[in-house]
Amino acid sequence: MTAVVLTRSDIARNMRRYYRLDVQPDLFGAWCFVREWGRIGRAGQTRSVPYPTPDAAADALERQRRHKERKGYVASSAGRDG
Repeated sequence: MTAVVLTRSDIARNMRRYYRLDVQPDLFGAWCFVREWGRIGRAGQTRSVPYPTPDAAADALERQRRHKERKGYVASSAGRDG
């Protein structure tokens, strides 16, 4: 699975945000839904939540993606520094 990068920009409000979503295995055999967010061009925050299967983690990723898209985030192909 490849990471999903969402961005949201509003020049009038000086807003340039990114949200990166990914599913990765951890060292203990669980699958983690990993989120990273922050201002484009800056170091962000990261949160990782373990799930027992990759499908469960992927479902969590899709739920979060839909939630962020409803808030105005759009898919970006450039990554967080683009």
